[in-house]
Amino acid sequence: MDAKFKIRKDDQVEVIAGKDKGKRGTIVRVVRDKNRVIVSGINIVKKAMKKRSQQDRGGIVEIEAPIHVSNVMIVCKKCGPTRIGYKIDGDKKVRVCRKCGEAL
Repeated sequence: MDAKFKIRKDDQVEVIAGKDKGKRGTIVRVVRDKNRVIVSGINIVKKAMKKRSQQDRGGIVEIEAPIHVSNVMIVCKKCGPTRIGYKIDGDKKVRVCRKCGEAL
């Protein structure tokens, strides 16, 4: 099922549920087929990595794990976390803040 996401890469978001609730970060990657996003500095997990080459160090590394898209909310510059609406501006469809109406 291909979901229509209202958030995109490089959007500023706030986590609204889970262990990192209240933290903010930017979206690094959107995983569409699993309805998840990877946010910088959020949902850090330790992962055992195998040594790939002679110079590469194996061991335990900390990486950002994907978080479900429903657990993040886009942040408006004026009014903070908000929902997204759309406005037709000429022949363009623009994402707008539902609280203040400013383009996101």
